[in-house]
Amino acid sequence: MSVLTRFARSQRMTVVNGIMGFVVLLVLLQLWLLTATMNSYLGGDTDILLPASIASLVCLALNVGLLRYLNALDS
Repeated sequence: MSVLTRFARSQRMTVVNGIMGFVVLLVLLQLWLLTATMNSYLGGDTDILLPASIASLVCLALNVGLLRYLNALDS
């Protein structure tokens, strides 16, 4: 489906609410990831730092992509 497709107002709000729910889920995942990583790091396990950083960057990329989609949907 193209981003340029015009949605009705109720359809647009449904899409926005779904995206916001997904963003909240991603942010909670990042907070949990930060907590688990800090707990492991302070416990002496430094092997987890790189995979946790990569996972956090993937979550950031998903959030930025969703933001760009919302901006394209609005215009």
